[in-house]
Amino acid sequence: MSRDILSLEPQEVWEHFFSLTRIPRPSGHEEKIRRFITDFGGSLGLKIVVDDVGNVIIREPATPGMENRKGVVLQAHLDMVPQKNSGTDHDFENDPINAVVDGEWVRADGTTLGADNGIGVAAILAVLSSTTLEHGPLEVLFTSDEESGMTGAFGLKPGLLRGDILLNLDSEDEGKLFIGCAGGLIGKATFRYGKQPVPEGYTGFGIRISGLRGGHSGMDIHLGGGNANKIMNRILYEGYVRHGLLLASIDGGSLSNAIPRESTAMGAAHAYNAEHLLKDIAMLAGDIKNELSTAEPELVIEAELAETPQMVIDKGVFLAMLKAVYACPNGVMRMSGEVKGLVETSNNLATVKSGKSTITFECLIRSSVDSARDDLQTMIRSVFDLAGAETVFDGGYPGWKPSPDSTILKIMRETYKEKFGKTPEIKAVHAGLECGIIGSTYPGLDMISFGPTIRHPHSPDEKVHIASVEKFWDFLVETLRKVPEA
Repeated sequence: MSRDILSLEPQEVWEHFFSLTRIPRPSGHEEKIRRFITDFGGSLGLKIVVDDVGNVIIREPATPGMENRKGVVLQAHLDMVPQKNSGTDHDFENDPINAVVDGEWVRADGTTLGADNGIGVAAILAVLSSTTLEHGPLEVLFTSDEESGMTGAFGLKPGLLRGDILLNLDSEDEGKLFIGCAGGLIGKATFRYGKQPVPEGYTGFGIRISGLRGGHSGMDIHLGGGNANKIMNRILYEGYVRHGLLLASIDGGSLSNAIPRESTAMGAAHAYNAEHLLKDIAMLAGDIKNELSTAEPELVIEAELAETPQMVIDKGVFLAMLKAVYACPNGVMRMSGEVKGLVETSNNLATVKSGKSTITFECLIRSSVDSARDDLQTMIRSVFDLAGAETVFDGGYPGWKPSPDSTILKIMRETYKEKFGKTPEIKAVHAGLECGIIGSTYPGLDMISFGPTIRHPHSPDEKVHIASVEKFWDFLVETLRKVPEA
């Protein structure tokens, strides 16, 4: 049960994390967590600012004798990704997260855990409430709506922050210090369609993809997992070509930065083809599951007879859509030539949603090289333009250029080695961090991102390694104590 985490060490961090699991905070619905944070800061008598986009800034004076140190901004985001397993009854806007201790890990029961970025938030609350920690002047920046658009970071105005150093507590590999990240760009392609009556003699079909691991499209895109939207498109294409399957509706994926785990489609085909269509889908499903057997052992592909829809999407638009999705790049496009093991450029075909007269596709391009990002954007635009869709790219955010000569990096590298007996890895990450956006508004900030070990963020398999949280906390405390003089 959730309260079991209260016995974990460091208690000051886990107690605050437990409080966060009680507060619903999906992206775009952060009113309750914002109120909790402001009440918390107010109870400590600290200065609090809530800006126009919902960011919360809290200032805490230096502890005695540390007044001459450089100012530090501790930064994390308020929201969490709302993902749940099919069959799990959970309302992310109202229900608490049921966190459970599972051996060396803490996870949730059928939903995302919210350790991304709840552990970072909890650590900051523990710093603010501590009466024993030593630190210089502190500012805390809790940003809003990070997971669905980085709205808080984009809306942060110049002049609000006063610090010299920013510690972003939103990384997911303990023992690694991140000094750079990829930029990103969201693309939307919309097909407009007319409807046609289902021909006489047709029967309805339902197709469902589930059981994929999904995950964070920045952290997990290189793992070779399946994409529910690509898999569904493959099945629909074969059904159309072989048996004249028509589409009534489709719903795949949920967020631009989450690899799609599930997809459902409703359609219709001639009744005399029903048995053959189901048989062919089953055979294709077997091939797909065999292809992905290592990466996706829990993949489920189901097809069954269903109520016959009254209307279906215009056949010409349906075929154009199928071909466009087949041709749309997805996954890793290129690995970095400079940083071993780092993805340079990728695309996540994240969502497919049908409405009354439109089908909209959303993808998220990531790249640490602006020219490669732009090239991939043109590639995707060309595919959908040729198919007759209306294509728009927006929501772009900058990358974070590494600074290997950073002063705080040198201090943190030495501190980690002294404390744990080994040198931390210095890395860049393919995921988008708010550091790039904040750094563009506050040039000159010396920035590092670090955190505990979190696996499978943005999916119901999300979990945080218990022992790594203690190391992360100890390292944060020691880093604050060793911040240099201004």
